[in-house]
Amino acid sequence: MWRRGRSPNTTMELLFVVTLLWSEALCGSPSVQIGGLFPRGADQEYSAFRVGMVQFGMADFRLTPHIDNLEVANSFAVTNCFCSQFSRGVYAIFGFYDKKSVNTITSFCETLHVSFITPSFPAEGMNQFVLQMRPDIKGPLVSLVEYYKWEKFAYLYDSDRGLSTLQVILDTAAEKKWVVTAINVGNLKDERKDEAYRSLFQDLEIRKERRIILDCEQDKVRDIMEQVITIGRHVKGYHYIIANLGFVDGDLSKIQYGGANVSGFQIVDFDDPVVAKFDQRWEALEEKEYPGADIRIRYTSALTYDAVHVMTEAFRFLHKQRIDMSRRGNSGDCLANPAVPWAQGVEIERALKQVRVDGLTGNIQFDQYGKRINYSVTVMELKNSGPVKIGYWNEVDKMVVTKSDLYPNDTMGMENKTVIVSTILEAPYVMLKKNSELFQDNDRYEGYCVDLAAEIAKHCGIRYQLRIVGDGKYGARDAETKIWNGMVGELVYGKADIAVAPLTITLVREEVIDFSKPFMSLGISIMIKKPQKSKPGVFSFLDPLAYEIWMCIVFAYIGVSVVLFLVSRFSPYEWTLEEPEDGAMPLTTESTNEFGIFNSLWFSLGAFMRQGCDISPRSLSGRIVGGVWWFFTLIIISSYTANLAAFLTVERMVSPIESAEDLAKQSEICYGTLDSGSTKEFFRRSKIALFDKMWQYMKSAEPSVFVKKTSEGVLRVRKSKGKYAYLLESTMNEYIEQRKPCDTMKVGGNLDSKGYGIATPKGSPLSTLQMAVWLRLPCLLTLLCLFVLPSLSVGSESFSLQNVFSHNYSYLHLLNLLLKLH
Repeated sequence: MWRRGRSPNTTMELLFVVTLLWSEALCGSPSVQIGGLFPRGADQEYSAFRVGMVQFGMADFRLTPHIDNLEVANSFAVTNCFCSQFSRGVYAIFGFYDKKSVNTITSFCETLHVSFITPSFPAEGMNQFVLQMRPDIKGPLVSLVEYYKWEKFAYLYDSDRGLSTLQVILDTAAEKKWVVTAINVGNLKDERKDEAYRSLFQDLEIRKERRIILDCEQDKVRDIMEQVITIGRHVKGYHYIIANLGFVDGDLSKIQYGGANVSGFQIVDFDDPVVAKFDQRWEALEEKEYPGADIRIRYTSALTYDAVHVMTEAFRFLHKQRIDMSRRGNSGDCLANPAVPWAQGVEIERALKQVRVDGLTGNIQFDQYGKRINYSVTVMELKNSGPVKIGYWNEVDKMVVTKSDLYPNDTMGMENKTVIVSTILEAPYVMLKKNSELFQDNDRYEGYCVDLAAEIAKHCGIRYQLRIVGDGKYGARDAETKIWNGMVGELVYGKADIAVAPLTITLVREEVIDFSKPFMSLGISIMIKKPQKSKPGVFSFLDPLAYEIWMCIVFAYIGVSVVLFLVSRFSPYEWTLEEPEDGAMPLTTESTNEFGIFNSLWFSLGAFMRQGCDISPRSLSGRIVGGVWWFFTLIIISSYTANLAAFLTVERMVSPIESAEDLAKQSEICYGTLDSGSTKEFFRRSKIALFDKMWQYMKSAEPSVFVKKTSEGVLRVRKSKGKYAYLLESTMNEYIEQRKPCDTMKVGGNLDSKGYGIATPKGSPLSTLQMAVWLRLPCLLTLLCLFVLPSLSVGSESFSLQNVFSHNYSYLHLLNLLLKLH
């Protein structure tokens, strides 16, 4: 709703307060009892009713209201309140109705001859005792459609407002051969209405329906427009007509910059002196005393105020004519059988219809059926500067256009416009030059996307201005407000014409903006802090072989020693007599065996250490065991010696994780993504169990693992001492890895595959110009492929992702080198 600040008009406020006090003091003046039926929530309408009672009260005459608040959709409640008002002796009733209660009210009025004055939608049929304060919108709507020369459109109507307007549209369509798609949006359930609106507009998009009439009240128009913005149907190429009389009553700021044409009607002309004078008084009211006075008066409230004016003039006329309006007998019982109509009811009805005054809604005049005649409606259109009058409609002149520039967004040539290019500071795509303060405008920036934007502008023949996105975000939709932020938001809401940046192409973004062909392929990757290099320790000699191999060697050593011991025990060749010294007699005749258990262990150890032993097996079986062991130790020692040299001369780095699975199954290392970016959206929407598990962790982690900028995420990785991993695009990960201080690294493969694209609003002429650029520059796509090729050499220069980024090649430099290949 359009809000206003209070002007310090002390004199006007003082006069108005004095008027209030003076009117309340008129207890002894003649009064007429008036009934009021207000629906719950109509606070501003009731405030306007009270203001009207005070404003039009005189010293010799005044209206006394009896107010009931009720649910107008409940026929029983309406009946009860109507009869209660009638029994109090009211002379006329002001109130609201809807589709369910309109027949009840009109029936009572016709039977009892009680006039009912209402700002609700015009009732169908001829109702003698019902005065319609709201003018009929059928004529202005048909004239506006004819002026725009629509031949095919969708008509969204609320059945609660009746079907008379729909019938006129369909009859006119049959006569003029229009193709109209009529859809009832009044019977949608509140809990699922947002989803239903989105589905409805997606179906209309499939049918190529981009011209839509919204025949609804402002609250429903607001709900529909919120979903229109959510799915990106408020951009150039779409045209909406809001078929009610309060075009400026709704909040149009969200759709104002989207680029879509929005037209409508306004019954309250705030430039009119009568309205301007009332507006000053309205501003002076206290919101606590008069709810709704803090915002500009709505058209239904203005109709309520004018209704009080009409009733006052009518009863003042009857009072001057001294017509007896008293009731007699059972005329106060609305349920009497038979019903007794009020004799003076016809006189009151005639007096009301004869009133002719100028109010907030213009000239107020009625025909014999109580419908407004000789009224004028302002035709409005939404521009970038706000709502603007483009003409008016009346019953005599019909549609009169005072401004002919109805479609500035469609007819404005790009060659006469400075195109706003939204981008983001992200090395190496867009960077500030070292002495940027010495330059102005586009010359302050450098980088890949800066050169790309310059080339596009050159081939399209347009002027452009680079603008860094205000909130520093790429663009995501808020889950609660449904509002887009970042560069996507600037495109959606018309604050920028094109976005040239490392903006990832996603399905959700493509619903609201258009993308070019990808100019770079990439995927989500994992960045961690580069592990500290491990220095040799006391037991570093064990590193060349795995723990399992060392254990197998120990068991093999023990096993071979035991086998050698057993073989020597069973073989007779291992048993020998001790030979005495020369000439001496043998001391004993017992045989001895040299391969006891300790000698067997010593023999195996000596062979393993390549030192030999003073004993050796004599039996064939013992020698076979020994030979096998020698061959085994030869292979082990040779492999160990070779690996030991490498392990002692090259320092190793041990990475704690190697893949997304490693991240998901541990809890020591935190991990997160960029907030309001495509990476976060990827995990949020993923149905893959692994990525869903990672998302559940990230969204519930405390403190938050999300960062506002990529530089903040990289800094967090560097300062976390290996306790934080950052998920980002692979190209950026590889670029940062090669930049000093070179303390980050990419681990594992990419988690998905996607691309960067140039974005424009839906239906923008720049989308067509982009395609022309791609077709006119076939070598451009070849150039961009350099970023996904491992390496490419041209003469003395070598191309790779690393050196292209590190040297910051300009677009033209790369193009010239690329042409050498042909």
